[in-house]
Amino acid sequence: MKKKLIKYTREQFEKNVHRKPDYVFLSPGRINLIGEHVDYNDGFVLPAAINKYLCFTVSKNESTECLLLALDLEERYAFDLATDLKPTATLWANYILGVLHQLKERGHQLGGFTMAFSSTIPMGAGLSSSAALECGVAYAMNSLYGLGLSKEDLALIGQKAEHTFAGVNCGIMDQFASVFGKKNSFIKLDCTTLAYDYYQADFKDCSLLLLDSRVKHAHLTSGYNDRRQEVEEGLALIKQHYPEVKTFRDCTISMLTALRTHLGVTLYKRCHYVVSEIQRVTEATVAITESDFKKLGQLMLATHHGLSTEYEVSCAEIDFLVAKAQEEPSVFGSRMMGGGFGGCSLNLVTKGSEDALISKITAQYQAEFGITLQAYKVKIAQGTTLHPN
Repeated sequence: MKKKLIKYTREQFEKNVHRKPDYVFLSPGRINLIGEHVDYNDGFVLPAAINKYLCFTVSKNESTECLLLALDLEERYAFDLATDLKPTATLWANYILGVLHQLKERGHQLGGFTMAFSSTIPMGAGLSSSAALECGVAYAMNSLYGLGLSKEDLALIGQKAEHTFAGVNCGIMDQFASVFGKKNSFIKLDCTTLAYDYYQADFKDCSLLLLDSRVKHAHLTSGYNDRRQEVEEGLALIKQHYPEVKTFRDCTISMLTALRTHLGVTLYKRCHYVVSEIQRVTEATVAITESDFKKLGQLMLATHHGLSTEYEVSCAEIDFLVAKAQEEPSVFGSRMMGGGFGGCSLNLVTKGSEDALISKITAQYQAEFGITLQAYKVKIAQGTTLHPN
């Protein structure tokens, strides 16, 4: 699949530009094994880059003129790098323009280039194709013009580009995973300090399977904002009674139990999920280290239960997919992945069981909701890189 993507992107570059590209870059999508909705609650996340990629073919020129070719959309966008870069009505171009704007703001000298790109990252499935686009462009510019930027710089530039040019106030996890990804390893990332550790995963006996519900309910933005407000209110109340608590990391379940009546039903549920999920991330790193996939699966299911019943960001379609997966002996664990109200379920399954599982759940899902399921088998992959040309 990767070779086919590279071959196609190269060929299309040559067809459109009438020359071979100087460079080829690959930038991956990502999954998050566990640690959902805790990035903005001073928690930890456990993401990994996956073998779904954006491929970039690039050549420099001697002017300041730039040409972008979005091969999958059959669209192009031209601009002059010497002008003041601003967001455009061509939405996909904003992710790239935002990165270039950030580099110019830092005082880096860039030149003109032609870039063609194509992707195997499913759009709208919550696998962070936007972060792959941002980080791939930042990495490419860093390589082409010898900017001397660190991996952390590249991730932060990608995040800032999304904030300023795409208008999405995202956390750092997606960009960090895309840049720092390491084959067969998960990253335990502190989203507050950006401290991180790798945990190598021995996936000889199991594999990761994404089941895409192909729905995205309108509650996502409003629900996300509501949850952020609720946990902030909850933490403020906890601090009133326990001054030693600075963040949710300092909070315990026993504290929440003591404050249950004071917090009320809703705030208690929200805070209980956050405190429990922060602990589950730590437990998951131990399970990965010990190749204890049974324990890892149990933690994933506990996370889904919390997301569905305590944080209340799941939906009927995702709950159905997780419930059906749980019925299968080949499934270690299953959970909602991402912001919620649609998207994908992430499943840890026995290697070799994937096709039968996909077939069975696809039929069940079609019968229940009249929607054709999409399934993606994924492996843990290397982060953004220059590919030998």
